[in-house]
Amino acid sequence: MCGIVGYVGNKQVVPVIIDGLRKLEYRGYDSAGIAVVDEVHHMEVRRAEGKLRNLEEAIRLKPLDGTYGIGHTRWATHGRPTEENAHPHRDCTGRIVVVHNGIIENYLQLKDRLRQRDHRFVTETDTEIIAHLIEEYLKEGDTFELAVRRAVADLRGIFALSIINADEPDTIISVRQGPPVVIGLGDGEFFVASDIPPILQHTRDVFFLGDGEIAILTRDSVRVMDFDGNAVEPQQQRITWDPIMAEKGGFKHFMLKEIYEQPRAIRDTVQGRISLDTGRVYLDPMNISEEDFKRINFIKIAACGTSWHAGLAGKYMIEQFARVPVEVDYASEFRYRDPVMDENTLLIVISQSGETADTIAALREAKGHGSKILSVCNVQGSMITRESDGTILTHAGPEIGVASTKAFTSQMIALYLFGLYLGQLRGALTPEEAKSHAQELAELPVKIEHLLNEADEIEELSKEFFRSTDFLYLGRGLNFPVALEGALKLKEISYIHAEGYPAGEMKHGPNALIDERLPVVVVNPREEGNQTSELRYEKTHSNIVEVKAREGVVLSILTEGDKMSATESNYIIEIPASSDLLSPILAVIPLQLLAYHIAVRRGCDVDQPRNLAKSVTVE
Repeated sequence: MCGIVGYVGNKQVVPVIIDGLRKLEYRGYDSAGIAVVDEVHHMEVRRAEGKLRNLEEAIRLKPLDGTYGIGHTRWATHGRPTEENAHPHRDCTGRIVVVHNGIIENYLQLKDRLRQRDHRFVTETDTEIIAHLIEEYLKEGDTFELAVRRAVADLRGIFALSIINADEPDTIISVRQGPPVVIGLGDGEFFVASDIPPILQHTRDVFFLGDGEIAILTRDSVRVMDFDGNAVEPQQQRITWDPIMAEKGGFKHFMLKEIYEQPRAIRDTVQGRISLDTGRVYLDPMNISEEDFKRINFIKIAACGTSWHAGLAGKYMIEQFARVPVEVDYASEFRYRDPVMDENTLLIVISQSGETADTIAALREAKGHGSKILSVCNVQGSMITRESDGTILTHAGPEIGVASTKAFTSQMIALYLFGLYLGQLRGALTPEEAKSHAQELAELPVKIEHLLNEADEIEELSKEFFRSTDFLYLGRGLNFPVALEGALKLKEISYIHAEGYPAGEMKHGPNALIDERLPVVVVNPREEGNQTSELRYEKTHSNIVEVKAREGVVLSILTEGDKMSATESNYIIEIPASSDLLSPILAVIPLQLLAYHIAVRRGCDVDQPRNLAKSVTVE
């Protein structure tokens, strides 16, 4: 949930850390802080409540500099979001400081133990006890490295840590047990961060710490070991993202930039994976064989939030293409029951970051049942990709806005590709059908670009709705996940109560909500000549008529040229004609834009909505 940055090298340390924190502020913005050590081993700390600009002002008023240091931007879990509770946290001597992402579950017991040894605590956080534990072990004569190893052995929970000791010059120790830790490898300089963007402008050579691993960064080298002190050889990789991709590029907000990047993200996710001549899909190399896939008789999908909506859409795609039953679970609920799984069950886990705590827990639960794991993820080398038997990487590039946009559509594309692959492998799709679906997929980015060129109309439409207090989103079949996603986008960034609902369930309760003040967004595209699509369209059209009869305000997402539902709607947004399985990807684009423009008109912080963080790395 929180963001960590550390640097040791020859650069001015404060600008490196502040710039890194700026790129991580999406992970938390309740408070921020920095600790640096200068050439005479003097430690200085600056902290500030609120957003990073408050910390920058504190540094402007009272400058500091040093040769190495660590920084933190916080999303509060234990302790109020105050300056006192902001990281970094010190020990009693003030010589040791710690920044932490995660939750220490046994911190109260540890705090009681340390109080009996005359340790004094000044914050409400669980993090402060870590600095005191290290201090205690240093008093016993341990080296800094050993004191850290002994301290983390006492901790129960999940944690990513970076620690500096003013008496251990030019050294940062970083620890991972759960949340992500990325180490950047430069020329005579080294970096640590919670995500890749803070590192990219300095180096593209990185490695991810694994669970139960510790990295010791100095000016000269990086060593990695496990919690028992055994040496570990990290798997270095080169990141191909352009650093400019992580900047706003002239857009007012990251979210808007990322909405407009969707044609490129979809092209990159598809590129090299499908033949337009044959319709054949080529997955990345993985430890799941064709025979394994043929043997699968049941598929489960586990994900959270927007990724869960992508998984729900993926269920329709995979079942239609491959004729294999699919069940979609909230990852946060998955391990709190005893799921029925075996070696013939495939679990697909979906996570933009690859570090979502609930999704990792679901993955490990499925492994315990002997199931194969396929992940859909945007970050190579993340925990989920490392623990999966195979991965379909989405090539969306870094997504900074907390409300997911391009990651969602890229995930849907990855699941569409997998459905095509499995359908061909199992003989459920003919070559002609596969070629037709491949052609539809190839045309999709151009259709999205067409939609984005008409975005001004959606901005005008937002004037009609930004004062509303409630919204209802309706969809049927594959459009139901899009209704859910549209409602989630609106509530995330505009703070308007919004609910997604299956259109067929309106008579079972939600009709009671309809009045002249309730906007009802109906997702109802159609694929002409597709009997199932036409039936779904007609039934959802009936819902539009019902809402209008009760004086509700209808905004319909319709296929270009649709006159029937347009006549019954107060407002319409048209999308290009497409196949039944791909039109929901087109339908979600205007819903993203509508949420964005409504939020902007309401004066909301679009990229950093309150109480939310980009990557949920704690339960």
